Amino acid sequence: MAICTRDGAETSMNKTALTVLVAFAVAGCASKPAPPAWKSNASDALKGYSDAWLKGNTSIAESEFARARSEIASTGRPDLVAFAELVRCASRVASLEYDECPGFAALASDATAGERAYADYLTGRWQGLDAALLPEQHQAVVRAVPGAATGVLAAIQDPLSRMVAAGALMQAGRIGPADIVLATETASGQGWRRPLLMWLGVAQKRAQAAGDAAEVSRIQRRIDVALPR
Repeated sequence: MAICTRDGAETSMNKTALTVLVAFAVAGCASKPAPPAWKSNASDALKGYSDAWLKGNTSIAESEFARARSEIASTGRPDLVAFAELVRCASRVASLEYDECPGFAALASDATAGERAYADYLTGRWQGLDAALLPEQHQAVVRAVPGAATGVLAAIQDPLSRMVAAGALMQAGRIGPADIVLATETASGQGWRRPLLMWLGVAQKRAQAAGDAAEVSRIQRRIDVALPR
């Protein structure tokens, strides 16, 4: 913040006050211990994993996830490692690549109720699922009437959360035509090649089933452009 002065006395007073404020600020910062390095390292690595995975950079993604898992494992806390495994599972679901989240399953007994509910959500086990245990942006997705989730999906502002929700809807058999379009364009807008190609494939199969040759060709042109060279 700039300090406006009128004379030498005021300048001196302002300098003194500023010195005192800086001293207090430094003392305040020094009184708070710095967060453990593993937290920031793991967070950065998990973000790097998701970004690389969605862009189709598999080898980089695997390296980043291994780094994140190693940092978190240094705490000796299975529940935290379980969370990291859910991040990996969610990124796969966002790309329509489904499995039973084996990395999480091995640690499920040490996970929280919310984490176990999220794993059920990601793996399509929605029967009896307590939506209140899910992250807020996903609760309405589960509660929506099957086939009427389009508005719910569009209401999710975070692109990755929206893609995860779309993947979960697809696996649960509740995806609608407008949801497919929204998921496709969300992936396109973010430059996420891996889910984009998967959703374009879904749209193309629908066009083929409808006998819409022009749409099939249009989608194929998009696929050809998006494929890595």
